[in-house]
Amino acid sequence: MAIGPVQLIVLGFNHPDFHGEVIAELEKLRRSDTVRVIDALAVYKDARGEIGVEHLSNLSTQEAVELGSKIGALIGLGIDGEAGAEAGATAGAQAAVAGLKAFGDDDAWDILAEIPDDSAAALLLIEHHWAVPLRDAIARAGGFRISDGFISPFDLVGIGLTTAAEAKELHDLETAAAR
Repeated sequence: MAIGPVQLIVLGFNHPDFHGEVIAELEKLRRSDTVRVIDALAVYKDARGEIGVEHLSNLSTQEAVELGSKIGALIGLGIDGEAGAEAGATAGAQAAVAGLKAFGDDDAWDILAEIPDDSAAALLLIEHHWAVPLRDAIARAGGFRISDGFISPFDLVGIGLTTAAEAKELHDLETAAAR
């Protein structure tokens, strides 16, 4: 298959203080052919809930125009102000008319509603290159994906993978800005 498993990750930031570390880590993963960032957006919400969007990408302007905003099409959000928002909504609507849904009714995920006012989020659409051989082997064996999800560090204590102190430390690290 031409593309590996794709995941949309939404990361929240109460007071964004970016120093390029996240992009540097993503670039390192790309160089090792572990992941590829298909699209990345920064979404800012002011205190009234008004949204601003920026592309976070190392693509050239021409590549970005050719690829468009894949995240925008997935969630019905466009770039470039009102015209872009309409374009994103239109792309999402056209996909729905064609019978394509990014998220089924049971899986509906209103990403923008989950971003708190007066904060920001990074939306990353990532292709997992590392998983391609595994996915293909599973398919050849007649297997298929039923579900997936990240496991809370606290759930790892019960199975002996971490101690309670380690789980608290990991949880605090993962949720520090959310408090």
